[in-house]
Amino acid sequence: MSKKIQEHFLRYEFKYILDDALKVAVEQELQHFMQLDPFVERFENKKYLVRSLYFDDPFYTFYYEKTDGLMHRQKFRIRTYSLKYDAKVPIMLELKGRYNNFVYKNRSELSHNPEIIKDAFLLTDHIINKKDNDVFNQFTYDRFKKRIKPVMLIDYQRRAYQSKYDYEFRITFDGELYGTHTSMLFPKDVVKKRKLIDGYTIMEVKFRKHVPPWFHRIMMKYQLKRVSISKYCTGMEATNLIENLDD
Repeated sequence: MSKKIQEHFLRYEFKYILDDALKVAVEQELQHFMQLDPFVERFENKKYLVRSLYFDDPFYTFYYEKTDGLMHRQKFRIRTYSLKYDAKVPIMLELKGRYNNFVYKNRSELSHNPEIIKDAFLLTDHIINKKDNDVFNQFTYDRFKKRIKPVMLIDYQRRAYQSKYDYEFRITFDGELYGTHTSMLFPKDVVKKRKLIDGYTIMEVKFRKHVPPWFHRIMMKYQLKRVSISKYCTGMEATNLIENLDD
């Protein structure tokens, strides 16, 4: 599988939680104005796996910055698109954050092989174009100053759409979410994972300038309400990591 790596994003991201029936209805409405992302077309069922290994410090600062609603926050993760190691599938180190109402994401691709894949820090050290790389420099600082480490693996199936009229307006449907407490990008099958928000899908609306009028009509028709939800935080809560903070 090949996927073109876009290294920088800056946009608004609005999230909605839809039950199965509402998800089907809204997705049908979108067909008139949107088309599947070309990357999705090659997959069975027109969706693909997204896997992210999230880092946090010993006090779970990244978790609490989100739940406390800080308007300026950021976190690190390793992202890929496969359940098992595949030399052909890209792996990226990502810095994702929020500044006021904007969401930004900066990422750099990692070179990888089976010998380093089990160690997240060894993997991140194999970043491509390391020289003057802001993502790697910030990650190195957080690693040693804040003592961040990998703590939560999030998996889900994504179906992505892009507008027929504005390529910067995108909508993704993320379902079949699972959270696993692990420090590895590809843990053994015996590691227990938890199903997250079973029976619901997270719809993310992503844009740079404005939401088109036709989507406003869909929002009003189905009374869609924005929510603040983090897959990472949901996984942390489902695996009881927050309750075990003082253990």
